[in-house]
Amino acid sequence: MKVSLIIAAHNEVATIADVVTRGRAALGDECLEVIVVDDGSKDGTGAAATSAGAHVYRLSPNQGKGRALRTGINASRGDWLVFIDADGQDDPAEIPALLDAVRSHPDVALVNGSRFIGKLESGAISPPNLVGNLAFTGLFDLLYGARITDTQAGFRAVRGDVARSLVLESTEYEIETEMLAKILGQRLRVLEVPVTRRARAAGTTDFRRVRNGLRILATILRRGRPP
Repeated sequence: MKVSLIIAAHNEVATIADVVTRGRAALGDECLEVIVVDDGSKDGTGAAATSAGAHVYRLSPNQGKGRALRTGINASRGDWLVFIDADGQDDPAEIPALLDAVRSHPDVALVNGSRFIGKLESGAISPPNLVGNLAFTGLFDLLYGARITDTQAGFRAVRGDVARSLVLESTEYEIETEMLAKILGQRLRVLEVPVTRRARAAGTTDFRRVRNGLRILATILRRGRPP
């Protein structure tokens, strides 16, 4: 199995090199490529990622996480794609847990790294964002008849051919929900494994609670129940 590690990054110069280096180390011989999509950064994120050995694609101006991940998917060549955040809140050492689930379940299309069956460290997510995430996940499960615990998880593995076949439209943080909805809509198998979510050590998030929350909600309602 050859794996493409895909990272969308916007102004994450303090953490990107460590995520790239540790991600490649966690994948070992299975690492085909590390793709960093520098989404209009102004702090040297792209240069730091290049120095760490990533293939860097640059978007200018900033176009949003959804467009950045779509760029990474289109550029990828891996049998499997692993997505991880650039801010260091996900632990690259847990990548093998995602791939172990892939090896144990040959029919799976997406392995979700769930923060809510794993460990949320203190300060990893604000109380309002936690409430919103759980509410959106509950609504998603109700509409889709699913048993997902973390629909906004950014740490996941997706089968390469499936990811590249999806017609994704999201431009911002709703990309994870859209991807999950469309894969479930094809009646493909989704599994979850527990992961750890750490507090951000540097930088600031681009997530805007009201704006991005409404976009996630619209994505859930627009997709509705799969046929």
